[in-house]
Order: sequence, then structure tokens, then C-alpha cells
Amino acid sequence: MMDLILEAWVSGIIELAKWKWMVGRGSRWRPGRKLKLLFAGYNGTRNTGADVSVEEMLRQIRHILGADHTEFSIMSQNFALSKGYFPGTRQVHLPDVFPPFLAREVPQHDGVVACEGSMFKSKFANALTTMMIGSLGISSAQNKLSVGYGAEAGQMDPLLARMCRRYCAQSLIITRNVESMAILRELGISSELGTDTAWTFEPLPPDYGSRELRRIGWDGRTPVLAVCPINPFWWPVRAAVGKYALRLLAGAYKDSHYRTIYFHNSGRAVTQKYRRYLKGMSQAIQAYRRDRQVFPVLIAMERLDAKACRHMTEFLGPVPILTSDDYDMYQLVSILRCCHRLVSSRYHGIVTAMPALFPSAGVTMDERIRNLMQERGHSHLLLQVDDADLEPRLLEVLRCMDRESEEISQGIGCTVAKNIKMMARMGVYMEGQVRRNYPDFPLAGGVRSWEEYLPPLSPPLHGLMERFSS
Repeated sequence: MMDLILEAWVSGIIELAKWKWMVGRGSRWRPGRKLKLLFAGYNGTRNTGADVSVEEMLRQIRHILGADHTEFSIMSQNFALSKGYFPGTRQVHLPDVFPPFLAREVPQHDGVVACEGSMFKSKFANALTTMMIGSLGISSAQNKLSVGYGAEAGQMDPLLARMCRRYCAQSLIITRNVESMAILRELGISSELGTDTAWTFEPLPPDYGSRELRRIGWDGRTPVLAVCPINPFWWPVRAAVGKYALRLLAGAYKDSHYRTIYFHNSGRAVTQKYRRYLKGMSQAIQAYRRDRQVFPVLIAMERLDAKACRHMTEFLGPVPILTSDDYDMYQLVSILRCCHRLVSSRYHGIVTAMPALFPSAGVTMDERIRNLMQERGHSHLLLQVDDADLEPRLLEVLRCMDRESEEISQGIGCTVAKNIKMMARMGVYMEGQVRRNYPDFPLAGGVRSWEEYLPPLSPPLHGLMERFSS
């Protein structure tokens, strides 16, 4: 019920914003002013993947539009958790009950760039998708820039789908994959094919990652097996005022409480499936370790995953745990890229590791990892979180990564190079949309190479592009 209230509330705010614009209340960008853009996303939660993607999005769009001509703001749910991130960008606090914030903040800008990967789907939280639609819809209603950058679309509840159709029809959505484009096309929403924006991210040098691995017990020679577990069954998160009242008054729903009025999916069936998933992965890794010496580490790419890592040690035994609570994104990705094998249920665990070219496999809960592994040509390295035979299948995948390591690395390198070029194409689309909305904005003219639509690349990425881009 609370999700429905949020959806109705945000719809009303968009309609009101449109009416205000029609009667002349509001301002539009004028030459001589900086273009003020609000980046709407899921930041300030120590979700490494979300933070990395947005970091690179900001770098790319600032590079294309010019730092002297733009002023960026980004939503953060917790300033302490996003401290030191997104240099040169103003951070604004996104409250848990967000509709009044959207009504106040979005009209102060010349456009919105929605920057959450899971932009249009009910899998994780209807409230999150409602916030994305609201941000884009308010900006679009005022005839301003409205762009979804690096988005995915999946199954949406009927009311959310109708909101998306009505309020995002004038937005440009640049998707990560053709599957998302097909879903948006059915809703009548304009889209272009792009990719995730994490590909150009450069963490701390490898010396840092190696040093941290040695600090937690690595001998410097044994291959490191990184595992990124999650709780795939406690989604979606839903707003529930009744549960929140009981939480405050009687201490109920402690285990499923996310924060304030939001609660994870819970119950006996959820717990059973979650433990079966952790046990299956753990037993496969134990069997693999009997055949091959490896140094396993558990990596929590989002601070929520720390609980899954601790629960996994109940089956796996004492294994080092590295969490985004203890390491920032530059540190954690540096550690990840110093590993030698990866099994991940986190999409960005795989994406951020891929420039290191070592074999990786996915145990997925939704379409994101599936689409990526199909793009790589590695569907045989893909498993489902609820596979009945997860243990034997994952064991075979681990052995397969050993047998086919060179071929897998080649496919990974080609995929990284392809996606970096695709990211440059996203920059072209973004530039074109700014030109259509604001013809007088001072954009660079002439014919330019694809490299000029990317943020500056690190020397390792330059070398990777030279090796694989052909």
C-alpha cells in the first residue's frame, strides 16, 4: 500500500510541475549560465558498483560538455558514506521519503541524468524506480533535459509501467543492452543502445591491492579466488508503515528491516532458499580446494553484502572478508583486480574485475549478469542463484575456468574494448540530446574521434584497447 501511495504522490508532483511550467512558473537555461544537471541515483550506501558507474559518468559528461560550462549535483543518501567521492560535484541529501525532495530539488536544475542501473524494474524496490521516474518526469514536464544513462529495464508492476509510459515518453533512455531497449519500446519510450559506465574506472595501483591481500594472509603465490555473495532472495524492498510502527514499538521485524519505512522480503521460504544458495556455493568451493590450492576471499561489493559474507563462513569456514564498509571504491576494486578467479552474484563485481582479464563466473538473480555473460560468449559460466544442483554445477564452472583460462581472458578483453567504444557512443548521444534541448549551449563542433567522447583513460586501459579493440 505504501508503494502505491509513493507512486500516486510522485505522479501528482509531476502533473503539478507540468501545470506550473505551462502557466509560466519556472526558468530555462540561458546562454552565459552554467548548465546545472542533477544526477539521480542510488549513491551514499557504499554500493561499490553504483558509485563506480556514477564516478565515470560524471567524468565522461563533464569532459564532453566542459567543466567551465557545467555545474553538477548528485543525490546521496548518506554524506558520510559518499565522502571523498565525485570530486567537483555538489552532493545533495536524498531522504527516504523522497517526493517532497524531488518537488523542491529537480526544478532548480536544467536537467536530470538518471544514473541508477536498475532504473526501470520492480525486482529490487518499486520505490527506487518511482524515484527514477519522478526525477526524469519532472524534468521532462518542464521541457528540460531528461536522460537515463546506462539503464536497464525489466519486469515492472502494472502501475509503475503505466507511470513509465506516461512520464518518460519524452526522455532519452540510453540502455545497457538490447533486451532493455525492447521493453522500453513496448512502452513507447525512446532509447539508444549503450552500456554500463564502469568500464573506464581506474582504481588504486595494483601495489595497493597486493599489499592488502598479503596483510590478510595471502602468500603472494597461491591463486586468489574471490567470491562476491549476496542475499538474492530478500528483494524487493518495500515501504511498510505498519511494519515500521511495530519495529519502533515492539522491536519486531529486526532481521528484515532495511531502513526507516523500508523492509526486505522475508519469511521461512526466503531463509531456506538463501541458506541453500550459500551452502551450495560453499560446498563447491570446498570441493574445488581439495583439487587445487587457492586462497579464497569473500568480498562485499555493497555494505549490505557483509552479512551474506559472514553467513557464508558458517559453511565455508574461516575466510577473510573484505567489505565496502572498510574500503572505498578505489581500494576495493584494486584488491579485486589482484585476484585470479572470481565467482560473483554482484554484476559490478564482474564488470570492475574484467579489465584485469582473469576468468570470472556469475551466479545470478536477474538479467544483468546473464546479459553480460551472453555478450562475452560465456553462457557456460553462468548459474542461477536457485539452481537445484548449484554445488556440482559451480564446481564444474570453477574447473572450466582453469581449463579455458586463455580463451576466457580473450573474450573478456574483447568485451571490455567493445564496451569502452560503446561508452563513447553514449557520449555522442548525450551531446546530441543537449544540443536538441539547448541549441545555444557551447558544444565542441566538427568531426571528432571516439576517444574524445570518453574521460581520460589510464595507461593500462590504453594498452588493453590497443590489444583488443581490433
